[in-house]
Amino acid sequence: MVADEQDPRRRIPRTDQLLGHPQVRAAGEAMSERVVRGIVRAAQDRARRGDISPEQVLEEILAAVGERPAGSLRPVLNATGVIVHTNLGRAPLSEVARRAVSDAAGYTDVEFDLATGARSRRGAGARAALLAACPQAEDALVVNNGAAALVLATTALAGTGEVVLSRGEMIEIGAGFRLPDLIASAGAQLREVGTTNRTHLADYTDALGANTGCVLSIHTSNYRIIGFTSSVPIAQLAPECREAGVPLVADLGSGLLQPEQALPEEPDANTALRQGADLVIASGDKLLGGPQAGILLGKREIIARLARHPLARAVRADKLALAAVGATLTGPTPPVLAALRTDPRQLRARTEQVAARLGAPVVEHDGRVGGGGGAEVPLPGWAIQLEEQLATALRSGDPAVVGTVKDGACLLDLRCVPQAQDDTLTQAVIAARERLAGAPGPGAHSRAGAEPTTGEEQE
Repeated sequence: MVADEQDPRRRIPRTDQLLGHPQVRAAGEAMSERVVRGIVRAAQDRARRGDISPEQVLEEILAAVGERPAGSLRPVLNATGVIVHTNLGRAPLSEVARRAVSDAAGYTDVEFDLATGARSRRGAGARAALLAACPQAEDALVVNNGAAALVLATTALAGTGEVVLSRGEMIEIGAGFRLPDLIASAGAQLREVGTTNRTHLADYTDALGANTGCVLSIHTSNYRIIGFTSSVPIAQLAPECREAGVPLVADLGSGLLQPEQALPEEPDANTALRQGADLVIASGDKLLGGPQAGILLGKREIIARLARHPLARAVRADKLALAAVGATLTGPTPPVLAALRTDPRQLRARTEQVAARLGAPVVEHDGRVGGGGGAEVPLPGWAIQLEEQLATALRSGDPAVVGTVKDGACLLDLRCVPQAQDDTLTQAVIAARERLAGAPGPGAHSRAGAEPTTGEEQE
């Protein structure tokens, strides 16, 4: 009996006591009771195994519930200089788009006419905003991403018939996905024309026939073929398709609705439609600067044909995406376009101010559009040059800061960092340096954002 009373496991706090602790109860506001109980049980089990002492159980629980975010995604300061960074979630939403998403999180009139009390067309606000931003379009449809838009278009227009596509436009996108495979997965047949480097108008016209469902023109947004090359622009291809009665679909990818001075070679939806495309496809979370979405713009009868297809239901956009698309288009300049249009001189002055506080040099650093847009187009700029070993410490900090490791240094490019976050980034670097040194320096805990974190490193 004496030995049993000395068993340290008897000192492990009871579950009801731990759940009744004020800070543990408060955690229930951000996470479910099931999750909180799981954290409590995990700490108790660690104490039973002897990994921690019974007296450390409450401390571990409080640390877990205090550091655990409501969501599973961690906010990141993007200091890479890549504007549409696919691994970091592509386009950050504008403040008005964030508010629109928050408002749409509850009940909304997404398919309801408040004036008549009858059912209405889904996402009417987003549709109106798209048509205002792209006057050449007769109608618009929003689906859940760009790949879905492409599959819906080719499936609805071609069915099991042929989709005519140049071999020079048979693109592989991120994670090994190939657009030709995507098209064929729904049953359409690819009719390849031309060669990798040269495709002529006659290649297209010779391929047009009774089994042709559509002609597809894909913008090679993530690579360039140079040298002995030839391609057929929309303006030349459109009359031949019109004469043959075959829809011409232009997949622009990057999401520009109007010409962009900073990217004069990047195609835009309004121009493509004016040149004769019947349907244009673009992504919402790239240069449009909005949420993940597939944007379809074009002739009224073609959009109606797509909207009626059974696949449209499977790929339709949810109310949050629709709200964000509308707000992005009707609101002020979104962060993506603001970063794209950054004045290099202003960026240098701002970078030098932050670098001076960190005692670090400033070096030239070209930003990039990213996300398959503006391929090989450098965006002249500047970056703070830090010690290479800081890269991991910055990624594992709170907030996480992602820079670029290059030539034995960690480079922080402020192009995509909101100016209001300069102090936060500065303190994140100071905190990372202190963690690497093994202990916080004098007064470290008194500086906002500088307190060392114990978050697990994110690679």
